[in-house]
Amino acid sequence: MPTDVTDATFQTAVIDRSADVTVVIDLWAPWCGPCRTLGPVLEKVVDEADGVELVKVNIDDNPQVAAAFRVQSIPAVFAIRDKAVVDGFIGALPEAQVRQWVEQLATEPTEAEQLVARGDEASLREALALEPDNAAAIAALAEMLVEQGNTDEALALLARIPETPETRRVAALARTGVLADADGFEQKLDALLPLVKSDGAARQEYVDLLEVMGAGDPRTAEYRRKLSAALF
Repeated sequence: MPTDVTDATFQTAVIDRSADVTVVIDLWAPWCGPCRTLGPVLEKVVDEADGVELVKVNIDDNPQVAAAFRVQSIPAVFAIRDKAVVDGFIGALPEAQVRQWVEQLATEPTEAEQLVARGDEASLREALALEPDNAAAIAALAEMLVEQGNTDEALALLARIPETPETRRVAALARTGVLADADGFEQKLDALLPLVKSDGAARQEYVDLLEVMGAGDPRTAEYRRKLSAALF
């Protein structure tokens, strides 16, 4: 059975879990007819596949996840592996197409994917030599470079691939220099809040700090509401 994921559990249940298995995310809503058609098909096909797990996110109840994926149409399905989006589709596909899509996710890892799984800098760079746009390798290497203080290279790497929730988080780490759950988030956010409407740099820093805090931090939703109120 699929796991129901919320804004609060997304980091652990999806991003962290994707280091071990491929996580398929079904973004849906109760009012969406095609979602009700696709849901049972996804559950059946993923249940029969090895190394793939299914989670479901009700976008009505979890706006932070919906915003992170910039959902404009549902059902929207994404596959996350090694903390990066590796594939996805929109709409209620027939079972045969869903099965083909999931089977591709469950195939033996490529040489680049095996290198990414090792996780050290040399292996990640070797993976990018084989596949320059490998999203998982870029996200992992960029975060490693941020930890080393090499933020310029990290941001240049991230610019090579489309944005995902994970790449936005790593880019935010690069721009803010915040590497962990550091103290002082609230003080920084409160100081930036009066500036966000008129100062683009302050607004970017504010948003970056929210990305670093993550959806699992209860303060994130509160400060997103404050940002909306300040802007509008």
